[in-house]
Order: sequence, then structure tokens, then C-alpha cells
Amino acid sequence: MDSLSKTEFISICVRDPRFHRDDLWHQYVDYDICLHTNSMCFRKKTSCVRRRYSDFVWLRHCLERNALIIEMPKLPPWNPFFSLRNTDQVTQRMKGLQEFLEIVLRTPLLLSDSRLHLFLQSDLSLTKIERCALGKTRYTVAEAIQRSSSGYISRLEDKASFESDCERYEPRQQWFTFETFFVSV
Repeated sequence: MDSLSKTEFISICVRDPRFHRDDLWHQYVDYDICLHTNSMCFRKKTSCVRRRYSDFVWLRHCLERNALIIEMPKLPPWNPFFSLRNTDQVTQRMKGLQEFLEIVLRTPLLLSDSRLHLFLQSDLSLTKIERCALGKTRYTVAEAIQRSSSGYISRLEDKASFESDCERYEPRQQWFTFETFFVSV
């Protein structure tokens, strides 16, 4: 029983693809990114945000710039013929995004990047994540994460310029999960 209390875990889930259409030519899919952990590395023990493929491309680029000495995991390849109507393609991409996050979360050097934490645990846009990580916002990284869905951040920002990328969700798809266990010595 005592050894169980010392075991840390991080469980990540990419699920619930949602399709969006901006206009006739611009469509995209985003996914729920759900994190459950007891790791001291994370501010919140559970969180869910919505992110799209291009957001993952941005995150990988940021992590790669910050961690030059390690080989970055690959994202599922960009496909010019990707079809939102093809459920196999959507599911394969979703699994690939989850595999990317699983590898990232098993890499201690990458866990120190505040943009990763904001990406996984806040509803900030990518621009606001970058500004917050650089200390150019009225709120800290910890405040952005802790208050991400409460409206606190929007009160600190000019409401006209605040962009929220997160929605509440109802689970509609099975979880694809993994768990990484860390044992304290």
C-alpha cells in the first residue's frame, strides 16, 4: 500500500474529434486532450482542452527549439488529401497525436517547458500561450492553468481580444489511454 502512494502516473487521452467548417473551403477537426495525473510536474491533476493538428505542429516546433539535444517524436504526417469524412484517417491521426504526447510526457526535459503545460492544461490560444510563457501577460503560467475555464483570465485581458479555444464536452468516443508510472526512490 505504501509503494502505491509513491507511484506517480500521467495518463493522456486524445478523443472526441469535432468537425468545424469556417467556410466552403476551410474545414478542420479538433480533439479533446484529456490529462489525468498525480505527478508533481502538473499544476492541475485533471484537465481537458481542445486542440487541432496545426496546434500540435506549433507545439512540436516550440519543444524542438527548446530541447536541441534530444530527438523529437514525430507527429502523424500531414496529408494533403486528408478527408474529414474518412473516419479511418481521422482515427489514425488521433492515435498518432496521442502517441506523440505519450512520448513527450515520458521525456523529463520536455516536461520542463511551460508551453507544454499551457498547451495541455489551459484554454489559451497559441499566441497567448507564447506570450504567457515569455512573461508578457498580466497572469502567470500557474494562474493561466489554474483558472483556465473559470473566466479569470478573460477578466485580466481585454475581453475583445481574448480568444478561447476550449469548450466543455460530453464524451462521445472511447478513450485511447496510456499510463506512465514513475516510482519515487
